Amino acid sequence: MFVLAGLKESSIMPHADSLLLAELEDEIRRQVVAVAARKLENAQEFARKHSISRAYGSYEELARDPKIDVVYIGNIHPHHLSACLLFMNAKKNVLCEKPLAMNIKEVKEILDSAKRNQVFLMEAVWTRFFPVSVEVRRLLAHGEIGEVKMIRSEFGIPLLHRPRLVEKELGGGALLSLGMYCLQLVCMVYNGERPESIQATGVCLETGVDETVIVTLKFSDKRMAVFTYSSSMQLPNDAIIVGTKGTIQIPASMWCPTSLVVNGKETQYPLPEPCLPLNFNNGTGMRYEAEEVRQCLIK
Repeated sequence: MFVLAGLKESSIMPHADSLLLAELEDEIRRQVVAVAARKLENAQEFARKHSISRAYGSYEELARDPKIDVVYIGNIHPHHLSACLLFMNAKKNVLCEKPLAMNIKEVKEILDSAKRNQVFLMEAVWTRFFPVSVEVRRLLAHGEIGEVKMIRSEFGIPLLHRPRLVEKELGGGALLSLGMYCLQLVCMVYNGERPESIQATGVCLETGVDETVIVTLKFSDKRMAVFTYSSSMQLPNDAIIVGTKGTIQIPASMWCPTSLVVNGKETQYPLPEPCLPLNFNNGTGMRYEAEEVRQCLIK
């Protein structure tokens, strides 16, 4: 049985809302059995809203629950390390929101803990599991557009009113919350290859975190990638992959895509309608990463 425990860190990082709503209304073979928050009343309110049987006022209590198989960590970035270590040391499998951690040192610590405790760990980059992303990988594997030579993407939304995008102590900065979607596309298309060079120019907020940045990556065999991200302005939020035999375009909402244009022909990949309001655009698409976790654990 796959069991998902959602973490809700007050109202700062409400990813858990979207994930739980998507899973509950999909009625796939899962049970959300517990939720934890720093304040018990927040957890209890969340549990009542989603008919969850157990609510805890601390993460330590949740970690001690023997009936929990998988924990979804959806608190703010700087707390990912401590939460991951807590649950993995309690032998819980973990699905942790992106970014997995604040720096490479923390990432290594999390990975080492997962190996040491022999538990499953996945970073919740939900875009990777949308049907559109699956189709992109299939097209590339079959050489539908030839050799990829260029990737271009943009992701910008005015979010300077959100403290977690602005304040350094909350894990602020546009790269960790927005730019990573462009970067993960590049990594996916080029199969995780390390670029030969990286050039970036941009502007920072007075708080010291990045606001708007343009990044150029150069890969072997004269392949390129360019992306722009911003927390202060609305950008087209689309992407294009250019090959020697054609193009793959991901229209607006490239981070949660529902359509794909291959050599001029558009195909729609609609998502099921939510039964309750969601916190994020196309939030029901979070079901795909939850299904991936389930499949990984079954294997």
